[in-house]
Amino acid sequence: MNIDWAALASVFGVSLVVTVALVGLFTLGITGLAKRTPTAQGGGSTALARTGAYACFALCAAAVAYGIYLIVA
Repeated sequence: MNIDWAALASVFGVSLVVTVALVGLFTLGITGLAKRTPTAQGGGSTALARTGAYACFALCAAAVAYGIYLIVA
């Protein structure tokens, strides 16, 4: 049995980076939804935080869907 250690390390590295990025993106989404401090200008900051949170969740969903696509294809 011959193990390609370079390929194994490459898969490990990419998996680690993608996992940390997805967790960070999801955390930003949770933080954006938790922001409830309206500003003196009518809550524009809250709307921007909510929009950013939804964008983070959409990117997470897209990454998961792409991963499923790679597994199935």
